Amino acid sequence: MAMGAADVIVFLTDVIEGVTATDEAVAQRLRRTDKPILLAVNKVDNDNRELAAAEFFGLGLNDTAFISAYHNYGVYDLLERIVELLPRRELADAWDGGPLSLSIVGRTNVGKSMLTNAIIGEERSIVSPVAGTTRDALDTAVSYRDHEITLVDTAGIRRPGQVQRGIEKYSVLRAVNAVHRSDITLLITDATELATAQDAHIAGLSWDTNRGLIVVVNKWDLVNRNRFRMERVLHRVRERLHFMRYVPVCFTSALTGEGIEEMLDTALSLWQERQKRVPYRDLQYLLADAVSTHTPPSQRGNIRNRLRIRRVRQVAVNPPTFVFSVNDPKLLHFSYQRYLENQIRDRFGFDRTHLRLIFRPERAEKSSRSGIRNRAR
Repeated sequence: MAMGAADVIVFLTDVIEGVTATDEAVAQRLRRTDKPILLAVNKVDNDNRELAAAEFFGLGLNDTAFISAYHNYGVYDLLERIVELLPRRELADAWDGGPLSLSIVGRTNVGKSMLTNAIIGEERSIVSPVAGTTRDALDTAVSYRDHEITLVDTAGIRRPGQVQRGIEKYSVLRAVNAVHRSDITLLITDATELATAQDAHIAGLSWDTNRGLIVVVNKWDLVNRNRFRMERVLHRVRERLHFMRYVPVCFTSALTGEGIEEMLDTALSLWQERQKRVPYRDLQYLLADAVSTHTPPSQRGNIRNRLRIRRVRQVAVNPPTFVFSVNDPKLLHFSYQRYLENQIRDRFGFDRTHLRLIFRPERAEKSSRSGIRNRAR
């Protein structure tokens, strides 16, 4: 039943136990299915076990990954491979009808709870002048411009060394979890303090997990506002978040309601951008133009050590994820990866979202596709 409903099947084995009779029976059954199969050999956490894991190739399953779930070794690569093998369903370039999950995070006492109350129109969180009075993550479903949105109002996040034991530690863990299960994070900052290193720390949490991110400068009613002040704040935010140059910035006042609609409109627009899918043919045209305009540099002037890109395809959305088939990923220079990312952004309108670019050797790509075709026969 589970196999029939699955898009991708991960066959998990144990290198310590070795290939068992059960493993062989399961592998024989899997070879008869037309589903993509990934063989994951677990507990491979040293060289000796990696050598021992070679016997699992005898199961006849082409896609094999060595992992250690306990040490988190190889797990990320396994997830990437799963994403690549998922069927390419046609997705609309706009809202897909599903709810948008927004996590509201920030340092203590920057106005997260008041901002949430301004959105939903009622006092569901405890609001107090004392920093850190919101002790739990509260989920609220709201409707905005005919779209369903789930708001997650979180406790303030502090650096690990500043977190106290007990209820505050529990609240911070809930806040971090809220970021992980949301689509877009609203990072609330204080206009009277400008962006701080702690704001950058919280932004990094969202960015590293590939979530959408919007910086919200709250308490905008408390500052002497003019164009110079806004430009100064924007410069400070960009300076602190230099590694996230595409992140949109909104100015709000939870007390007066100023900027709330603009913030929510920005969230909807960002969500739609993260759902965008680029046709395969258009990506090949972009790749041809990009390579002809700027050829990948060779290493040490040797043309044989030059990166060659065969094709590119989009394998996922939210965030948009692109896989490049290349001769050798080790020949990729970070500057050329950034160049390709900018080309995708400029041509297809990815102005404010995080993009994931994955570079895989062509041999591995061919092997995986060949394995799938062989199993389909």
